[in-house]
Parts: sequence; C-alpha cells; structure tokens
Amino acid sequence: MKKLKLGFPKGSLQDPTIELFRRAGIKIDVSARSYYPISDDDELEIMLMRSQEMAIYVQNGFFDAGITGYDWICESGATVKEVCELNYAKSGFKPVRWVLAVPEDSKIKSVNDLQGKRIATELLSYTKKYFKKNKVRVDIEFSWGATEAKAGKFVDAVVELTETGSSLRANKLKVIDEMLVSTTRFITNAKAFDDRWKREKMENMAMLLKGALASEGMVGLKMNIPIGSLEKVVSVLPALKKPTISQLSDKNWVALEVVLEEKTVKKIIPAIKRSGATGIIEYSLNKVIY
Repeated sequence: MKKLKLGFPKGSLQDPTIELFRRAGIKIDVSARSYYPISDDDELEIMLMRSQEMAIYVQNGFFDAGITGYDWICESGATVKEVCELNYAKSGFKPVRWVLAVPEDSKIKSVNDLQGKRIATELLSYTKKYFKKNKVRVDIEFSWGATEAKAGKFVDAVVELTETGSSLRANKLKVIDEMLVSTTRFITNAKAFDDRWKREKMENMAMLLKGALASEGMVGLKMNIPIGSLEKVVSVLPALKKPTISQLSDKNWVALEVVLEEKTVKKIIPAIKRSGATGIIEYSLNKVIY
C-alpha cells in the first residue's frame, strides 16, 4: 500500500491538530510512550515532530508533508512548498504574533532605542535578520523558556510569541513592534509534490482540513414552512445566506435548509418560528466545503 509520510506537530499544536483531523474525518490516536500515532487512514504514516524542526525534515525528504507554523518555516530557512494555510493555533483560530516587548516602565519606545541592548528570544535567526534590516546592533541570546520573565532583569527586551496578549500583560510588558504574524501551514517538498498519488492525497487532505476549519462557529438549520409563510421566513435570514428550498409531498409546504453562524441562531430561531416555520432542527457541522 502507498503511504504518505506525515510529520505531525508535537507540543502546543498537537491537541488542536488532532481535533482538526477528527473533524476532517481522520481519527488519530497518540500514545504517551510513542512518537508514532495510529490513524484510521491506512495511507498515512505519521510521526510526531516538534514544529521548530518540521520544515527542515520535510525539505530533506524525511517526511513527504508536515504541519508547522509559518514562523518556524521562516526561522529554519527551509525550502518547502505550501499545500495550504490552516488558520488555527493552540488556543484559537486567529494568527499568532511574534512581538518585540519591553517592561511597561521602560523608556524604550521603538526598535531604534535598543541600540547596544540585550534581547532574549526563541526565534533567534529571524530576530537577527529583523535587527539587521533595521540597522540596529544588539546582543541576541537564545531563550530556553520563561522569556517574558527575563525582560528588565536579565535582558532589555524580548521577542516573544503571543496569541491573546494575556501573558505579556501578566508580566507587565508592552509591545513596541510586531515582527511576524504566523499561521499554521500544511507543507510538502518538491519531490512529494511531483508524485501524482502523494499530491492528490495531500490536496484531498487539505480540502477536508480547510472544510473542518470553515465549519468552526457554524451550524445548520432545517425546518418546514407553509408556502404562504416562505417569503416572511426567508426575510429573517441573513441577506448573504441563500437557503436550499425543497418541495414536500404536501404541495402547500416546503423544506428549508441553511448554514448560519452559531452566534446568530439564538435570535433567528424565535423569529422564524413566529414567521411560520415548524419542525426546526439545529445541527452541528464537521465540515463546510466551498
């Protein structure tokens, strides 16, 4: 049987990626004692790998494809091909940001004020390029963790990853520049991409994964409506949502189905009920394929 060798992110992206694959229809089980997850897709050969190293191993052909952050692709300098962008992170569905931050009470206001200062970060190579581009000479050291706590004590500034900014605020840091915006990427190498079977396999997976992301925060509504009430019910639905309308066996009734944002449903259901709809069913979605 043909196999696609897939690098699966170990660490903060692991659990949200497992959930995304589940919603895409691919079940993955990870053992605490093994780096080789088990999947119900027999055409996948999966290995856990830290996101920081993923792009290099994909570039060098140890994996046909992998899932990692755009930030770590930039950091590694690897040459890889992007199958698709997957806009999710460890705690949400927004991009993450690498920011240059200093203590709230610091007199440093911009990158130019850091001339001759010390910087700590895990994003070492990219940070060096950033300061070189800005023509600011600094001493940059690799941070093994607890980076925010070092600002103002061991270093003058930090370059740190943030999703919500809560950790920065908790450590009384202020952002003086946003250096890099990153999302999760599904990547491959030229050799795997040129293989017809592997390329189709990856494209099929990308379609399902993107469909799973597109369904986030969406629900489906089904209902029955008397013909005389149809126009009134449709007027309640958001203007951009075109429903599917089907004739029932009783010619005086139709069935209507539509996909909506879940946050709007609590207002819409009472309104369509009062407009004449009946047999209203709300259901969750795993995938929405456009």
